[in-house]
Amino acid sequence: MSINIDKANLPKHVAIIMDGNGRWAKKQGAKRIFGHRNAIKAVREATEGCAELGIDFLTLYAFSTENWDRPKAEVLGLMQLLVSTIRSETKTLTKNNVKLKAIGDLSKLPSDCRKELQEAIQLTEGNTGLTLVLALSYSGRWDLTQATRRMSEDFKEGKIDSIEQDTIKQYLSTAAMPDPELLIRTSGEQRISNFLLWEIAYTELFFTNILWPDFRRDVLHDAIMAFQNRERRYGKTSEQLTT
Repeated sequence: MSINIDKANLPKHVAIIMDGNGRWAKKQGAKRIFGHRNAIKAVREATEGCAELGIDFLTLYAFSTENWDRPKAEVLGLMQLLVSTIRSETKTLTKNNVKLKAIGDLSKLPSDCRKELQEAIQLTEGNTGLTLVLALSYSGRWDLTQATRRMSEDFKEGKIDSIEQDTIKQYLSTAAMPDPELLIRTSGEQRISNFLLWEIAYTELFFTNILWPDFRRDVLHDAIMAFQNRERRYGKTSEQLTT
């Protein structure tokens, strides 16, 4: 662990856009699924790194609603990889006291994926350390849309009498967790890609050229140290923060 990290100033919630698997595989002269398979170690590194530091939440953008439009062979391979990875990693999650959660339109996942996912969530429910959140069949616009529909129904039925910012938060799939304070994106791309659109209003962004399969704890540490060296003003001036 880097000695330069101030454990008194850690982000409570780190989110990661795991990008670059396909490009990594292409560099090896292999198909895209080869990159996805070799990204599992990066997931372990990020998860264990956050757990070691004492971070409360880690959300990984694993599969977006737009990813369903990828070639069928790649999507099928990803779903099979998801099943096998959850099955093989559940014991390790429990060993490391990590609780597993998932957000997204999970009804679209194949039945075997949903089964493995729900079993892993149930088996790790009592863990009290890091909460690892997998964003699967997820997008920020999907989440805002489903939240709006549910709010409208509840408003019509008299369950709520007004819609404020706090109301919207309660209807999002991330309602039970704090907004991310740090968002990391790998592969050199500098965009949000429809991820946690409501939640990242004041999130610090960290972009790295590292392709996701090469992500290791030192990259996580670099991102956290960059976070700790920034002044978070939330629209206020520096003078207002110091008075």
